[in-house]
Amino acid sequence: MRRLLTERYRERLVGVLSCYDRIIVTGTLPGACYAKGMTAFLSARQIRVFDYPRFAEPLRDRVRERAAELAAAAGITIQHIANSHIRKEDVVAEVLAVRGDHPGLVHVISAMEACPTYKPWHSKETHRTFLRPATGKCLHYYFYFIDAELGLIYLRVPTWCPFRLQFYCNGHSWLARKLTAAGIGFTLADNAFVRIDDWQRAQTLADQLLPAELHRILDRYAKQCCPVFDVFAPSYHWSFMQVEYATDLVFRSQAVLKPLYEQLSRQAILTVKAEHVATFLGHKITPQLAQEIASQFATRIEGTCIKHRFGKSSIKIYDKFALVLRIETTTNDVSTFKHYRKVEHQQGPASYTLAPVKKNIYSLTDLRHIMLGCNRRYLEYLSSLDDFVAGIRTLDRLTQPRPVKGRTVRGLNFFSRAEQTLLAAIQRPAFNIAGLRRADLLPLLARCSPPTLTRHLARLRQLGVIKRVTGTYRYYLTRAGRAAIAAGRRLTEHTIIPALA
Repeated sequence: MRRLLTERYRERLVGVLSCYDRIIVTGTLPGACYAKGMTAFLSARQIRVFDYPRFAEPLRDRVRERAAELAAAAGITIQHIANSHIRKEDVVAEVLAVRGDHPGLVHVISAMEACPTYKPWHSKETHRTFLRPATGKCLHYYFYFIDAELGLIYLRVPTWCPFRLQFYCNGHSWLARKLTAAGIGFTLADNAFVRIDDWQRAQTLADQLLPAELHRILDRYAKQCCPVFDVFAPSYHWSFMQVEYATDLVFRSQAVLKPLYEQLSRQAILTVKAEHVATFLGHKITPQLAQEIASQFATRIEGTCIKHRFGKSSIKIYDKFALVLRIETTTNDVSTFKHYRKVEHQQGPASYTLAPVKKNIYSLTDLRHIMLGCNRRYLEYLSSLDDFVAGIRTLDRLTQPRPVKGRTVRGLNFFSRAEQTLLAAIQRPAFNIAGLRRADLLPLLARCSPPTLTRHLARLRQLGVIKRVTGTYRYYLTRAGRAAIAAGRRLTEHTIIPALA
């Protein structure tokens, strides 16, 4: 098996980092987050089911008043966005450019969006009155904060029961604050580190995002922005809605990553099969999921992206700023992954067995190991693909013009008749043992004067086609020069000339 890319390009890498990226968490109120629970809640308080809207309206007003209070205290005007094509992230980025990134409330955005709700219903068959699940639209508030620990976050708060919250944070922003606290210098571009003074220490810190720490922060923002705890449960239940885990290979130069990524992306889209995608994500192909496996090649402003999807999970590769090669596993349902854990049974004692990952945020640590394994398996596959990057760099070095001592030295032109004659003469087997001199080449190049041939040899030496024996005027072909000349002649004689004939 070929060496991993991280080992093969060790000298050309600044560092490697695996870290959580996007994390979206859903907050639900126990006992009120499903229709039967809310029906029982109303019944226990002797509230008629058909009075449910009247019960919910004062709670709606509470959320609106709290949003106004928080905005006024921060000197912010709530901005309503009616156009769904306007990206909230762009609006907040403009505010941050003026405000700065100090902790506190950044902006409050309101928007009319779909939300889960309940509908009063009376069954003529059973003569029972109860709430049924339904979907409606209500005003939502997006509270954007700069958190002292997590960086930029938002909490999405609906103004209607059952007040299902949505929380967003980014693991790279969290790690940036950990690095700052530890006194480790870094450069963060967008959501990728292009420089860290101590990569090993950074990886240790990245592995220390704890569920209890996240839970504490979530509860604090929920109580601050959604004042309904005195009516319902004392706290929210937090579960994962979407999780991304990224492995970044950070290169020293764009000249190294660009040809490598072109090779990997081209081969990945052509060679990755359904069974490969299932293996990357630790799944098995079943008849139910066979139709949900796909690979996609997308071109974005930032570059190209190869994405392989399996059900509600996916794994992709893309480059950021032509410096960072990112492998990223994403899931919209963490329970599709399985691991060995303690399982409680309705009958009998608990046992350790292979079971789906729990959706609550306390699966954060186990999920990191699982998703890192996905990235690792994809990296191993990419490392097994053909790597022609060294050949691309050599070809560029031989054929591209380059500045030498204040003047430009032109590269090789394998299709020029004069160039072909010169290279064929240099390639003669008679020169393999003793090397060649200018005097050896002059009889073979009748139209080339001694001064002109001297300039040609100097140019070939500067391009790396030939090398001079120290202390002499004798030259040998380099390995790259020998391979390039042979390939050029073979391409010309066996492909181009027959095609033109």
